[in-house]
Amino acid sequence: MNKKIKAYQKIYRKALVKAGVKDIDAKADVYAVRLSEMYASDNFKKHNVYPSTSTPHVYAVIAMCLELKNFGLSDSEIMDTINSGFVARRTFFNVIIAIINLLPNSFDIARKWNVGDHEKRVADGSITYDYFNVTRDKVEYRISKCMYVEMFETYGIRPLCKIFCNTDTRAYSGLTRHVEFIRHSDLSDGPACHDEVIRKC
Repeated sequence: MNKKIKAYQKIYRKALVKAGVKDIDAKADVYAVRLSEMYASDNFKKHNVYPSTSTPHVYAVIAMCLELKNFGLSDSEIMDTINSGFVARRTFFNVIIAIINLLPNSFDIARKWNVGDHEKRVADGSITYDYFNVTRDKVEYRISKCMYVEMFETYGIRPLCKIFCNTDTRAYSGLTRHVEFIRHSDLSDGPACHDEVIRKC
């Protein structure tokens, strides 16, 4: 875990630099202490049981959120700051999405992603689906419980789970040639996560 803590401390430090925060080194050290304590907590042991979910990563982001809240930042400012720390990872991801977007079978790839993810989430119980419907040209699902949201809720910052909820929105914003993505709601600030992924002709 020490290696993970140091890696996330480095990411958090980058985010603080981008945000123009003072005393960055001291604040990064405080973050590392908080994350270490969170990794040793009973909550982490309870949540770190889902193979399809990287609980250490989720907790690292939660720790960032909690630290940034101490600086009086708004939720949108916190999300922007954290996203800036992960810019290298996001850039790599965006390149992959851009390549897939060029393929004529990009919808079929997206459908396969969804089916595979659904199978893993149901198998380990990390996500509860009210329904998951798949046809040749459409995937539609409604989620009523998600452990990402539950983890953020445990620390009293449920709305900030939108950092993870927006991952799908960002991915599909790059898959526009053959895929239409409609998000009706998500669990960070709504009663359910309800999405549609539709083939575009």
